[in-house]
Amino acid sequence: MTNAIVRTSLHSYSETVAKLAAAITHGGGTLFANIDQSAAAQSVGLTLRPTTLLVFGNPRGGTPLMDAFPLVALDLPLKLLIWEEPGAVKVAYTPPAELAERYGVTGKDQVISSMEHQVEALVGSVSSA
Repeated sequence: MTNAIVRTSLHSYSETVAKLAAAITHGGGTLFANIDQSAAAQSVGLTLRPTTLLVFGNPRGGTPLMDAFPLVALDLPLKLLIWEEPGAVKVAYTPPAELAERYGVTGKDQVISSMEHQVEALVGSVSSA
């Protein structure tokens, strides 16, 4: 079971991907990967609705967490999933607080809270409430 947050974008699929990627880098984050999952499916003769996974983060925040709690690196850097449905573009992510709970992260409340606010602001920049 996942406690992913799913929002509806106010923009087209391609605009949503572009706006989020730009916001990550302009906000001082690192975009580690922009994975076009529908292109990967097409490369093996399969079809998948437009779907992209953005892998991003800020090593200043993530590194101390991974150093203190190595297993959290299974889910860090953070990820945003963007996909197109009929009539809507969706953006999903796992809240950093969920990751902290999953891996027993303690004593890092300020870091987790900062990550939460950054991800919420990022997704909020392209979505409705």
